[in-house]
Amino acid sequence: MSTNKPIKNTDRRATVYRGTKCLNCTHPLDLSDVYCPYCSQLNTTKQLSLKDFLGEFFNSIVSYDSRLRYTLKDLLFRPGIATKNYVAGQRLKYANPFRFFLSVSIIYFLIQGLITSISADSNPFVNINETSSERKKENTTKNSPLIIATEKDTIIQARDAMNLIDSDTIKKSEKFTYYSEKQLDTMEWGERLVTRYRLYSDFYDEHKIKQSSKAIDSLNHTNTRFNRWLYSKNESIENIKEKPLEFVNYLMGKVPFFLFFFTPLFALFFWLIYSKKKHSYIEHVIFIFHIFSFLFLGMLIAIIPDLLFGNDIVMSVLFLLIGPFYFYKALRNFYQQKRLKTILKFVFLNFTFWISTTVAAFLFFLVTAAIY
Repeated sequence: MSTNKPIKNTDRRATVYRGTKCLNCTHPLDLSDVYCPYCSQLNTTKQLSLKDFLGEFFNSIVSYDSRLRYTLKDLLFRPGIATKNYVAGQRLKYANPFRFFLSVSIIYFLIQGLITSISADSNPFVNINETSSERKKENTTKNSPLIIATEKDTIIQARDAMNLIDSDTIKKSEKFTYYSEKQLDTMEWGERLVTRYRLYSDFYDEHKIKQSSKAIDSLNHTNTRFNRWLYSKNESIENIKEKPLEFVNYLMGKVPFFLFFFTPLFALFFWLIYSKKKHSYIEHVIFIFHIFSFLFLGMLIAIIPDLLFGNDIVMSVLFLLIGPFYFYKALRNFYQQKRLKTILKFVFLNFTFWISTTVAAFLFFLVTAAIY
């Protein structure tokens, strides 16, 4: 709206309705102030009407859409420019980098989860194919009214209902070597942990006792919270083996949070190799969030063609060609360095990214498996 357009006396912005104090933050105002210079709220004391309420509602939508439009346009077609402008002070022009990254990544995984639930053969993360005979057998098992529990479950339930297993029987078992608490205490911390877990795993494989307290007591070990947790992981691993796709989907659903916690670590490498550019640490973090946001936007765009054609051609092109080229251009546009320097740092950052991501992903996998 043009600033030269006269304001009607019935408008909330009219001089007659202006006050000398902001009703939102109590900042002192002049009658010439249309908006509060401190919090940007409209300077008006007019009672809110339906017209005013609807007007503010639609203005807020247009304002958000404007930020979203600029963010999408610059992230998709102008690598590094969104970060450059945001760091330069154009904050209201773009969506918050972290909130936008989190929103796009969550939307991507929600859509992938929806596609997976609609199509039994569609798997967004791993390629696990079942033969038609296997699916037929599974469906028959699920739909049969005569099969209430498998033979394995029946044995487990029966054993759980029994008393504790005799300790002499455990010690004489030929399927695993028994270790008492005293024997474990003589070992180093790492060796003790591995030996204890192997003992619990072998015991679980032989006796199929799911109640951790009962199993620990049967082994005549100290019934601590850690020992019960360690033993319970046997059932979790068994569930992962039986339903790997379910675990992978659970794991991938945590990826946005993994990337969020990984970003500050990766930003340290940017801070080190671009130390002469005098960018603050948080500005490197914003740059990385914008790169990750572009990747999730690209994957969202790739969903439809890959789903229609039944392959991952678009997704492969995104990661093998478009992604690396976009990253290089973003480095050039944001850090404003010559081509050769940018290429060298591009190679170093990619190498560092894959090494550190592999290590971090492995730790992330262990943590996720531990709480699964």
